[in-house]
Amino acid sequence: MIYFFHHIGALFTERSVIMSEKRRDNRNRILRNGESQRQDGRYAYKYKDLNGEIKFVYSWRLDKNDRTPAGKARELSLREKEKQIQQDLFNQIVPNGGNMTVLELVEKYLSLKVNVRHNTQANYNFVKGILKKEPFGSMRIDKVKLSDAKAWLIKLQKDGRGYSTIHSVRGVVRPAFEMAVNDDLIRKNPFGFELATVVVNDSVTREAITRAQERAFLKFIQEDNCYRKYYDGIYILFNTGLRISEFCGLTLSDIDFKKKRIRVDHQLQRKRDMEYIIEDTKTKSGERYVPMSQQVMDCFRRIMDNRKAPKQEPMIDSYTGFLFLDKNGMPMVALHWEHYFKHILNKYNSIYKVQLPKITPHVCRHTFCSNMAKSGMSPKTLQYIMGHSDISVTLNTYTHLNFDDAKVEFDRVMEA
Repeated sequence: MIYFFHHIGALFTERSVIMSEKRRDNRNRILRNGESQRQDGRYAYKYKDLNGEIKFVYSWRLDKNDRTPAGKARELSLREKEKQIQQDLFNQIVPNGGNMTVLELVEKYLSLKVNVRHNTQANYNFVKGILKKEPFGSMRIDKVKLSDAKAWLIKLQKDGRGYSTIHSVRGVVRPAFEMAVNDDLIRKNPFGFELATVVVNDSVTREAITRAQERAFLKFIQEDNCYRKYYDGIYILFNTGLRISEFCGLTLSDIDFKKKRIRVDHQLQRKRDMEYIIEDTKTKSGERYVPMSQQVMDCFRRIMDNRKAPKQEPMIDSYTGFLFLDKNGMPMVALHWEHYFKHILNKYNSIYKVQLPKITPHVCRHTFCSNMAKSGMSPKTLQYIMGHSDISVTLNTYTHLNFDDAKVEFDRVMEA
């Protein structure tokens, strides 16, 4: 019996020694496996990542209820970080975001985009160019928080970037981070927010001009000695709704006077290195036949009659016989017509007190769409003529109608 109590006492004594040997912090709290406290008071946690490598994380606080020492930046407590690490290890999240920067992530994402259009590729290069100049592009992706993403976009706007540019940038960066989430590089996409809640939408909506403004603009062109040569082309743009790249790509064989229609199945682009290329229409719905009025047909006949045959017909990807050629005998592109519109508008507004709003080839397209909607054309018919893949784009035109338009339509229906 004496031996038994002696043995029990020895066990208690041994356990007490073991308990006293457990590591504690300077507040006498027991530290868990992997935890330690350095001489300067900072806590450390040692663990192995998915690759079996020894890693450390640090914090000035052991528990979330601890105060941050004076003069030290507030951060997650050590045990909050431990919890994240254990969760990441369980979900097999790659440590440190694979040590990948934002720029590297975007480059990887874009490398998976193949057979993209010329304009799309140009936009991708533009976004990469911005990231190369911005410190944000060098940030490690696992370090990017929601607030960092928002702050960067706000900075871009403060630096003079327009809303549409920022929208394009986020349109690349956001899916790149989503890919990182799917690849288990990060837990959450920091760009998962509505852009309009962060930056001011200062973009100017391209509104259709009125019929009176259209008539005034066309009349001015027709009567101007310098710009009258562009009248037929601009009249066609106002009365067909063609995209400017589709218009520039038109060849002699695309105009069918017998069936009174324009074949639209390609578009002409010119790259920065001045290389001309033919691309498919913007969408599959873009392949269509656009009907021609008698006035539009007259414009095309005059264009063909006045077209000077070049010494050698340019051929772009097996297409030849382009309707509009520049002084070098090469096909005109969107940039040519945008310049013509700008110079014509500047001259008009320098002469007349009543100013015209900004008019571009796209405004012509939008104006045609608006005029057809106001004239009572059905949305499905208008969708086909415009080459819209999504009817919501077409229907959006009908939402721009005002009370006067509604009154005319109401009276027409009531009188029927």
